[in-house]
Amino acid sequence: MTQAPAQWRSYRITRFGEPLELQCEPVPSVSGTEVLVRITGCGVCHSDLHVADGYFDLGNGRKTPIGRGEKNLPFAPGHEIVGEVAALGPEAEGAAVGDRRVVYPWIGCAKAECFLCSHGQEHMCGGRSIGIMQQGGFSNYVVVPHPRYLVAFDGIPEQVAATYACSGLTAFGSLNKVGRLGPGDPLLIIGAGGVGLAAIGLAKEVVGVAPIVAEIDPTKAQAAIDAGATSVIDPTTSDAGRNFVKSTGGAAVVVDFVGSESSAKFALSALRRTGKLLIVGLFGGSFQMPVAFFPLLGITVSGTQVGSLQELKDLVALGQRGKFRAVPVKGQPMEETNQVLSDLRDRKITGRVVLEA
Repeated sequence: MTQAPAQWRSYRITRFGEPLELQCEPVPSVSGTEVLVRITGCGVCHSDLHVADGYFDLGNGRKTPIGRGEKNLPFAPGHEIVGEVAALGPEAEGAAVGDRRVVYPWIGCAKAECFLCSHGQEHMCGGRSIGIMQQGGFSNYVVVPHPRYLVAFDGIPEQVAATYACSGLTAFGSLNKVGRLGPGDPLLIIGAGGVGLAAIGLAKEVVGVAPIVAEIDPTKAQAAIDAGATSVIDPTTSDAGRNFVKSTGGAAVVVDFVGSESSAKFALSALRRTGKLLIVGLFGGSFQMPVAFFPLLGITVSGTQVGSLQELKDLVALGQRGKFRAVPVKGQPMEETNQVLSDLRDRKITGRVVLEA
């Protein structure tokens, strides 16, 4: 077994809702099929804020814990990981020390009786997801259970490649559920954060049309135009949904990358009859809708979460062919983890910040 250096530095949650703490300990050894990856970059995702808070908001004062809750503390978040193979377990075939790879973090339980894992949907199982269930990427090392979760990214800048593991993959996975649209089928994307911008850059390639975008932040609205949106609307203006339907006929598909009570309510108001709403964001809350509207309007409301390992490989291939214009990326030192999380919470970040270990 290849030996690794002796210190593991991680920014970890020690108490939910409080700043992360730097903790140092010996670098973990690897066994079996495990791979030790020396992290060179880790993107910071809005989901990391939920992990740091310890819950998702279900609305009406209800919360649901994330991962194993306090049993998992101290815990390092971070799931958009890129790095270099540093050590291999004795059964880890298909990788070599020095390989530079993106880590697929959405790892299932791998139990034979798990329907999701046995049908190529282990991202929906997530029983061993890195940065959610297992120690994540706000560190200089991470343990990956098997080499199959390592994806080569030759030709793609390293910081950009890190964002493929979540913002890119989540956007790609959601658009794959939309299907091909025609010129008479408006696509509305809500939110031009890191994931929304990735979806804007992918939409023409994946679904065949450029999107209209709903965004309240002027800086992000301009970023949406730069990424390929045909236009940007403010969803908070009076009768925004009704006016959108009047001007476009209503959206064939709305993809909500915010996932709040207000964004979902606006999305429903902007749909045409037989339209489809895909909720991706996890901002939280709840909303009500008369049950009769589902058959009367013929609409579909569904959720989608990240994407499969194969979809990550397909997305990387798109990037290597120049078919995916990546989100704006800024590198910052890992020592600035707490400041980056604070800036993200305050909506000061456009695109993605990648922490550099």
